Amino acid sequence: MALTRNPIAWLVALFVVLILASATLYTVPETKQAIVLRLGKPERIVNAYDPRTRFGDTDAGLVAKVPFVENVVYIDKRVLDLDMPQQTVLSTDQLRLVVDAFARFRIVDPQRMYQTVGTEENVKDALARILASRLRNELGRQPFAALLSPERTTLMEDIQNSVNRQAAQYGAQILDVRIKRADLPTGAPLESAYTRMRSARAQQALTIRAQGNKQAQLVRAEADANAAHIYADAFGRDPQFYAFYRAMQAYRETFKDSSSTVVLSPNNEFLREFEGHSAK
Repeated sequence: MALTRNPIAWLVALFVVLILASATLYTVPETKQAIVLRLGKPERIVNAYDPRTRFGDTDAGLVAKVPFVENVVYIDKRVLDLDMPQQTVLSTDQLRLVVDAFARFRIVDPQRMYQTVGTEENVKDALARILASRLRNELGRQPFAALLSPERTTLMEDIQNSVNRQAAQYGAQILDVRIKRADLPTGAPLESAYTRMRSARAQQALTIRAQGNKQAQLVRAEADANAAHIYADAFGRDPQFYAFYRAMQAYRETFKDSSSTVVLSPNNEFLREFEGHSAK
């Protein structure tokens, strides 16, 4: 009865209820994992990442906790990007390269992450240091050409697997590592590399031409040998027809140009086929 007669008491009671409700209930989005801390120590994980759980079938939503004793820390559940600063790498062929890489990762063990580094930004910093070290080590064992070839995919997978073993201690999982750009530094090193590349390609072109000429000579020699064999076989089968055929070829080449003039004596051996075999 006292409350009905005193509206201020109603307002105070309503305010206390709202405070208790806000301290007890909290919302966990689908894209977040919630670490419930009891007096600063991790007590449980709500909506933890599970690759077997479909979107919408998770523990996300309105959840209760012990008011004033427990508090909540949210950790992203989505795939996160890790943009690496440019790294300078010395390849095995003594070329200094500027490598721009990136990675994608996910927090799969939020409790371990919270206990080791505390925040997502600290995870990114730790993974960036690990990835930079592995990039320098692995790329430093490769020639520059390997970074421009399909072998780079296998190299990136090796780096990913290596970094993943260290990322597990921070509750993270590396999903992908890629090189966006691998260039030589601008200026004298770049021009020097271009000069070496042009010289190497010119030498390679000379080698290919020499091999091609050698192969062409072998083909021509084999063709001439086959032709000689065919001519000899034809001559052995019908010497008269062979002589006639060769004479016709000689006439065609000689009189191909209608403007040319050839002066020969009537008894010249070259004109024998024009006179017919009866005149022999």
